[in-house]
Amino acid sequence: MISRRMFAGLLAGVALIPGLAVAQDAPAPFDKPGEVKIALVRYLSTGDFFQAYLSGVEKQSEALGVSLQVFDSRQDAALQADMVDQAIALGVDGIIIQHGLTESMKEAAQRAVDAGIKVVAFDVNVENAAIPQVEQSDRDLARLALEQAIKDQGETWTAGYVYVPGIAPLDRRDETWKEFKAKYPGITEKAMFGTMDNPIANSVANQARSVLSANPDIQVVFAPYDEFAKGVKIAVDEAGMGQDVAIYSADVSTADIALMREEGSSWKATAATNPAVVGEVSVRTLAQLLAGEEVGAQVIVPPTLITQAELNELNISNMEELGAKMPAFVHAEVSVSPWMKLPAR
Repeated sequence: MISRRMFAGLLAGVALIPGLAVAQDAPAPFDKPGEVKIALVRYLSTGDFFQAYLSGVEKQSEALGVSLQVFDSRQDAALQADMVDQAIALGVDGIIIQHGLTESMKEAAQRAVDAGIKVVAFDVNVENAAIPQVEQSDRDLARLALEQAIKDQGETWTAGYVYVPGIAPLDRRDETWKEFKAKYPGITEKAMFGTMDNPIANSVANQARSVLSANPDIQVVFAPYDEFAKGVKIAVDEAGMGQDVAIYSADVSTADIALMREEGSSWKATAATNPAVVGEVSVRTLAQLLAGEEVGAQVIVPPTLITQAELNELNISNMEELGAKMPAFVHAEVSVSPWMKLPAR
């Protein structure tokens, strides 16, 4: 004999295991498949990270029986705000705001809340207590990459830094960069540059060419977004500086893995969460709000450090192999309620 509380706990534990049948009936409004309508309103969509994020949103929506509509503003802040209004007009039940600028999204997000729509924000600060913020733990992403840089390069080096202010995840990563410079006074920042102009990698490469030409003594480039790192690597390779410059980044994709594993690659390490998992967490967090469950102000998805040496040692060549050989990368026990169906693994 077991107590009712113990039995409920066992059911919940079974339900949390990816791929197993859900042990509890879904609450309203998820008890009627196809009835729940949500929208994903995107600011950034260029690059492998955002394709994988979208895939996670789509798969988790399908698993929950949710109807999903995707709006892509392609880095047009005013258009993104208009798209939130379009989603409101369509009568969706929930909205995920993916990236964006605080000044353009704050009022748009409030309009959605005023309309009775549940809203979740991923990597954009809309300054609204009613809207949970899904984060990749950006400070940890930066910390893991920079700690590896210290481990590899020591405590004294000349740095280039790629940064665009006003993007919430980059701003949080910038806080950690500043902390590291204060902690390690031997780090000298010789140049800061960066752009979000499409295509981002090529645009950053154009800047990096000039920076490296003017500052040939740069030893480390901290590029805390993989599209930034791709651009820097293009410039480093063209300048024949692969043995002189080490790149440390955030985020990962199959294309990134290939670049990191190239012979003599300057891209030494990146810290990342699985973008598909972050997409899944975004949908599950919104689902919890719609089901009337308690959700904290911040929903943190923990990151993993991925080094060039590990990729080579484990012979990892794509995201599927990364997940298979680093299981923690495949799933995050974040925003998982016992009634939820998870995507097939």
